[in-house]
Amino acid sequence: MTITPVKAFNDNYIWIIGEGSRAVCIDPGDPAPAAEYLSRSGQVLEQIWITHHHHDHCGGIDALRRAYPEAAVYGNADIEAATRAADNGLQIRFGDALATVWATPGHTAHHLSYLLENSDGLHVFCGDTLFSAGCGRVFTGTIEALYESFQRYNSLPEHTLFYPAHEYTAANLRFAAHIEPDNADICAALQAAEQASAPTLPVNLAHERAVNPFLRAGLPQVKARVEALIGQPCDSGLAVFAALRELKNRF
Repeated sequence: MTITPVKAFNDNYIWIIGEGSRAVCIDPGDPAPAAEYLSRSGQVLEQIWITHHHHDHCGGIDALRRAYPEAAVYGNADIEAATRAADNGLQIRFGDALATVWATPGHTAHHLSYLLENSDGLHVFCGDTLFSAGCGRVFTGTIEALYESFQRYNSLPEHTLFYPAHEYTAANLRFAAHIEPDNADICAALQAAEQASAPTLPVNLAHERAVNPFLRAGLPQVKARVEALIGQPCDSGLAVFAALRELKNRF
């Protein structure tokens, strides 16, 4: 099984899972690069998985289904082009692997993640909920829901690989360094991201626990730094998380 990032727009990744002659496409906002990859690889699109309703994640569904009319489209009820309803707990078979759908709201009210388990381990296609060293903005969801989605991610094994839908890593690490200027892991990751010529993704959970301020909101040093920046106390991990999101919005 292969998992390939296909670049789209300015900073999107369409993830394509390949197994022999078959493929799954995740969040095809732009159909052209996905179709070009499938043609070049000789794979037939069997399934499309959609994390949320934003156009840069689902705008290419109709064009891809015209080319591959048998492809099943999994998505929440707010995805008009979905042919299979996806909700928390649904399991999807692809080849020898099994994907489990998690509801991970916050960025949007109905955001989904797809957790694919195969012989290589656990792979989480997290859309715009988690980015390397960051998290998605809150649009139609709530900060409370986004915080709970992060707690759920953080319950996974440390070797779990995350596949975000955007290349925001360097910018996020600059904010992380603003929050923890003495964090050696963040400094090293930022240097690597700024020098990278290839995608910085996927990333494993152990790495994110070391560099992602939104997974580190419960740490005393992060709490103290946030309180100093906003000039008031935070009485919970959620309060620190919410303050971090507001600070990132203005960074």
